[in-house]
Amino acid sequence: FSKIFKKEEIDYKKMRNHFLNYRNLLYRYVKNTEEMLYKYQQEGKRVLLEGAQAGLLDIDYGTYPYVTSSNTTLGGVFTGSSVSPFMIKNIYGVTKAYTTRVGAGPFPTMFKDENFANEFRDKAGEYGAATGRPRNCGWLDLVALKHTVKINCITKIILTKLDEISGIEKLKICTKYNINGEITDIFPSEIYKLNIVEPIYTELSGWDDDISSVRDRKLLPDNVKKYIRFIEDYIKVPIDIISVGKLREDIIQWKDR
Repeated sequence: FSKIFKKEEIDYKKMRNHFLNYRNLLYRYVKNTEEMLYKYQQEGKRVLLEGAQAGLLDIDYGTYPYVTSSNTTLGGVFTGSSVSPFMIKNIYGVTKAYTTRVGAGPFPTMFKDENFANEFRDKAGEYGAATGRPRNCGWLDLVALKHTVKINCITKIILTKLDEISGIEKLKICTKYNINGEITDIFPSEIYKLNIVEPIYTELSGWDDDISSVRDRKLLPDNVKKYIRFIEDYIKVPIDIISVGKLREDIIQWKDR
């Protein structure tokens, strides 16, 4: 080791003892998850499985090659947890009231006005949680969202960060793509097409109200309700919960249960 890497010999016993401390700390969290999850299901307990990354970063169904190295869509749940597809009751999709992307890759609805984009990013806190990298921000892309709904068979939507688009006079929502003169609402699988997309927008009136303290959907401004219903009508999936602030309790039950 010392000859090859020109470093001091590694003290094996010292290193082993160091990592044994982590073993003792983490051991209680290590389980036979296959048996544990099967047992919970047989007992009728609720099990919540949460994905870590966005659907369009999926290695098979995302914007390849600008993707991660695993399946972030619904299929990853089954291969990663051993839970049977037949045991799934509800599939919740979580989406912001606008669109964001970190790093390279196609982003048809990205804000074109750099000053507005920077101000919006700072206001909304759109920086990577782990890396601090600034996220690119843009208008809500319903073509991409509907694609993600379809490939995940999403049954309910949780719409977040509605408060961040307060104060914008006209809100744009992308409902179709223009690809070399072809108008479509189908999300293309070819990356070169995504790179030349011209988004076709529908404009909705915004709202100036501070909605962060609202807890009753009936008290939301009419234009907020119209924005939510427009999304529901397009993707054909109900929005179940909306968030109007940064705190855990800043949520509103949109649909009756």
